[in-house]
Amino acid sequence: MEFNSSSPGTIPVVSTMTNPFDNNSLACVNGQARKPIAFWPGMYHSPVTNALWETRPKTFERLLDPPKDATPQGELLTRTPRQSRTSILYGFSTDYILREQYRDPWNEVRIGKLLEDLDALAGTISVKHCSDDDSTTRLPLLVTASVDKIVLKKPISVNVDLKIVGSAIWVGRSSIEVQLEVIQSTKEGSDTSDSVALTANFIFVARDSKTGKAAPVNRLSPETETEKLLFEEAEARSKLRKRKNVEENKEIQNGEVNRLEALLAEGRIFCDMPALADRNSILLRDTCLENSLICQPQQRNIHGRIFGGFLMHRAFELAFSTAYAFAGLVPYFLEVDHVDFLRPVDVGDFLRIKSCVLYTEHENSEKPLINIEVVAHVTRPELRSSEVSNTFHFTFTVRPEAKANNDGFRIRKVVPATEEEARSILERMDAESMQSSRGKKRIYLA
Repeated sequence: MEFNSSSPGTIPVVSTMTNPFDNNSLACVNGQARKPIAFWPGMYHSPVTNALWETRPKTFERLLDPPKDATPQGELLTRTPRQSRTSILYGFSTDYILREQYRDPWNEVRIGKLLEDLDALAGTISVKHCSDDDSTTRLPLLVTASVDKIVLKKPISVNVDLKIVGSAIWVGRSSIEVQLEVIQSTKEGSDTSDSVALTANFIFVARDSKTGKAAPVNRLSPETETEKLLFEEAEARSKLRKRKNVEENKEIQNGEVNRLEALLAEGRIFCDMPALADRNSILLRDTCLENSLICQPQQRNIHGRIFGGFLMHRAFELAFSTAYAFAGLVPYFLEVDHVDFLRPVDVGDFLRIKSCVLYTEHENSEKPLINIEVVAHVTRPELRSSEVSNTFHFTFTVRPEAKANNDGFRIRKVVPATEEEARSILERMDAESMQSSRGKKRIYLA
């Protein structure tokens, strides 16, 4: 399948590193020189964010420098998914520098960088949907509220052109759901569904930039049967999320208490009689890794907050390292479960990112699963406080070629030592079970 970068709505992505053979460094738009994107304040720079900003300068400049005394949008508009649909194209087959920016040690695309790009594109699509034609109004602030499950369906080669396509598929009063698909194919005439390598759904919420209160967003009117079905499915997911929040506040039933006790029984042996513990198991706390950083201005988005894609990138890298150290073989990423962005992260925040192997699954001996939890804490030493900003759940297996070269390979069972750890394991298992039971045939964007 060949991608045409000249098709409407498709944005070509180019490397952000200087080509030593290219002496033309002047930034131009429509033949006119202007200030390079790199000098614009308040944005996170990557090949994709650069490409997106170059193509939408007027709308984003309104976000950076809104008109004085600008009023909120008056009358809401009705948009179609087609109006917000945006595609970006990575010319890996012809752009050597871009290819090297995205290459991982196994000649595949770096998943962490791809997560950054997905968040950037989803944000652009949400801004497109919320924008109006009046340059005197102020646009709402759009922040990533959550990310639905991100599933990797097949390996993504760094040597073949790649395309990401997305659009708004559902809106509530002040929220927007954006669906994204990563498309790559090495076969001519491949079906769209066979070419989808990764899928993701992002949920954004709109806030008034002055009051901080929820801001209404433009309505969405699906046109095609596929768009109508996507809208209905997103509506059902929204209702399910609200119902789940209510159910999580209910008291624990006796049956769950028994499950907790069963999980804790083996952990107590490790704590009280370590010499008698099962050598094929390991305490959850012994799988932990952690890193920390001070959030820098270069990592902020147009609203002055730390770019959500940057946080996902850092969380993924730590999760990958945790799975690698635990399994002893190179892990292979499968999916990211639902992510809630609980607290914004600001420039200057002290961020501590902690990860652990939450539990493992051995039902398929050829494809054992390693479930990693990563929790990001905003820590304020001067206030002696620490708040959870984000919780991520990644699932990995082991690369087949790595396992084939190790006959003695095995994945150990992880057991909790505390009731809090046991509850975390049960909550994650129940969430996975619920999602598996309601799995449906995937609907693909046109």
